[in-house]
Amino acid sequence: MKNLKNALFYLGVTGGFTALIFWIVTKGKDLELGRHIVSNASKDTLFNQFLDSMIHNLKHPLAILLLQIITIIIVARFFGWIFRKIGQPTVIGEIIAGIFLGPSVVGMYLPEYSALLFPTESLGNLQFLSQIGLILFMFVIGMELDLKVLKNKANDAVVISHASIVIPFALGIGLSYFIYHKFAPEGVEFLAFSLFMGIAMSITAFPVLARIVQERGIHKTRLGTIVITCAAADDITAWCLLAAVIAIVKAGTFMSSLYVIGCATLYVLMMLFIVKPFLKKVGDLYANRSDLSKPVVAIFLLTLIVSAYMTEIIGIHALFGAFMTGAIMPDNTKFRNIFIEKVEDVSLILLLPLFFVFTGLRTQIGLISDPELMRITGYIILVAVAGKFVGSALAAKFVGQNWRDSLTIGALMNTRGLMELVVLNIGYDLGVLSSEVFTMMVIMALVTTFMTGPAIDIINFIFKRKEAILPKESIGDGKFKILISFGNNEKGKSLLRLAHSLVKKQKENTNITALHLSLSDEIHSYNLEEYEQETFAPILAESQELNQEITPILKSTVDIENDISEIAAEGNFDLVLVGLGKSIFEGSLLGKVLGFTTRIINPDRLLDKFTGKEGLFDNSPFDDRTRLIISKSKKPLGILVDKELNQVNEVFLPIVVTEDVFLLDYAQKLIVNSNAKVTLLDTNNHLNTHFVVEQAVNGLQQKFPDKVAVIAEGDIKAGFMAHQDLMVISLESWKQLVDAQTLWLSTAPSTLIIKP
Repeated sequence: MKNLKNALFYLGVTGGFTALIFWIVTKGKDLELGRHIVSNASKDTLFNQFLDSMIHNLKHPLAILLLQIITIIIVARFFGWIFRKIGQPTVIGEIIAGIFLGPSVVGMYLPEYSALLFPTESLGNLQFLSQIGLILFMFVIGMELDLKVLKNKANDAVVISHASIVIPFALGIGLSYFIYHKFAPEGVEFLAFSLFMGIAMSITAFPVLARIVQERGIHKTRLGTIVITCAAADDITAWCLLAAVIAIVKAGTFMSSLYVIGCATLYVLMMLFIVKPFLKKVGDLYANRSDLSKPVVAIFLLTLIVSAYMTEIIGIHALFGAFMTGAIMPDNTKFRNIFIEKVEDVSLILLLPLFFVFTGLRTQIGLISDPELMRITGYIILVAVAGKFVGSALAAKFVGQNWRDSLTIGALMNTRGLMELVVLNIGYDLGVLSSEVFTMMVIMALVTTFMTGPAIDIINFIFKRKEAILPKESIGDGKFKILISFGNNEKGKSLLRLAHSLVKKQKENTNITALHLSLSDEIHSYNLEEYEQETFAPILAESQELNQEITPILKSTVDIENDISEIAAEGNFDLVLVGLGKSIFEGSLLGKVLGFTTRIINPDRLLDKFTGKEGLFDNSPFDDRTRLIISKSKKPLGILVDKELNQVNEVFLPIVVTEDVFLLDYAQKLIVNSNAKVTLLDTNNHLNTHFVVEQAVNGLQQKFPDKVAVIAEGDIKAGFMAHQDLMVISLESWKQLVDAQTLWLSTAPSTLIIKP
């Protein structure tokens, strides 16, 4: 009755007021008499009017900007993915994406499309939006700096860092002496030109360097600590130096710039002694909260914007103000994490690619077609590498590092990345750098960043030593070694319980290593230790409860699947255990068996389909990540489908193919170590038809007559699976049962799928 009343009320109100609107509009037509109104809505032009309106909408500045953002994000993510797959930092791919969309490629070969996508009048909007992205990014970079590291280990690091600035700065000024006359823009003084060439040679990309150190697994080593400290000191010094250079360039002479430098000094003192204590008090009030209220977020973001505004007005660029605000944020990891999570995704994914493309639109590779310009570009790269690489290496050697570590420090400090582009764009905006010099310097930034990884590999090869990711206890021979790789804590605890059930009565002859891999852009250098403690705390607590020692390893990576395989091979592990989500047990039987998901297919799987590694219409009974781990693994691999595994007392082991005989070794381990009862399912009567299977099963039954039972498929009754704790099955048998859509598979307990 209530629904009927609501329906009548709805119809009455909407119908009545619609009729009233129609009546008012009809009466309103009478008001048009004598006003000479001309209607354009003739029937034969309605569609043309629609097209004209559509074209007008497409040319609207907002529509153009949105189309630019869509195109830029797609192309940047694609190039970033390509370069990540070849072991390069993602930022290299995003810079290349910017150059690709600029006049060097798209503008040259598709000029009409380039003019449509990037009309000249739209570039102002793109520039301002990219500057907002840079301000947010520099805010994050400031927060990522761990100033405590500088206090504790500043001696050798400051020597190396300042040498790595002064030497390339001097060489850059020296180079500018030879190219000023021909390449400096008209009306630009030598002082301004040479200072920008010097600072551009001196910069190091702290974020890229930190990611490489983490990905190489050397962040905990003495070398990694020195490099991170050097980069932090370099970052602070270089940005202060850049602020001074900008002041000098804008003022015209050093003496006239003293007013700007004086204002900048007062600004820094105010930020350190007034703003920082105030922000610390606010941070202390909210230090233990998991989230921040909007007024608190507003206070910090307003501080960021005011700081950026002040430095822009003073004349040392808004980016310095953003960097300074990040550096003085409250020294609380949780607090900084909240702000980084709020700001980083928007700046890195949405806004920063706009800066890369805007830089690409200014970079015209075609300008460097003349042999002389190519030679000058080569000289610029040579001077950059000599100053930064050689200068840092010699300074490191002077303070007592060996040659291998010195050269590695030099290679890492030679990384320029995004920071170089920021400096170059500032110089270009100030009119100090010409288009030719700007393009040559962008090429130098790409080459020096690209060469970092290969240079470190060559150094390691020459000195015949690789930084060990695994500790000695994980590599030692004579033990049964298990590697568990987990993504989240609950899955990690289940994997640990499973590993423990395989070895708990033979602890002196076993080793369990717990590995957590995180994508390198998800870990920040300033909170690495705290992140590791939080990640492993539940796993270590579980290991204490089980009285099972484990060796924890944290590593950042750009390729989780490949790293699992490489670490397993390096440690020569006897079994690698990884987890699989519950999604294959949800939905219909087909969904339970095949694991259909609604998420978009990842690029790796799509690539496999096109290259023929995976059938175009085949469905894998695993999620994409597990499928890639299986394809790359060269060691025995166990995939746990976890349904809240707590104990291993009842084990169900189907023998589907004759090769499944190897599973009996794992059955024996579970019987010996966990006193488990094993029920063998002989699906194809292999016990009576295959000699090897028959002998292996009989041998197991003779050893453990009370612990081994054999059943046929018809013996699986309703409720049988509910009494099982774990099913152990081979990868090949799992695939066969999935393809056959075996009904009892959907009721299986936690399942260990083993690839021998």
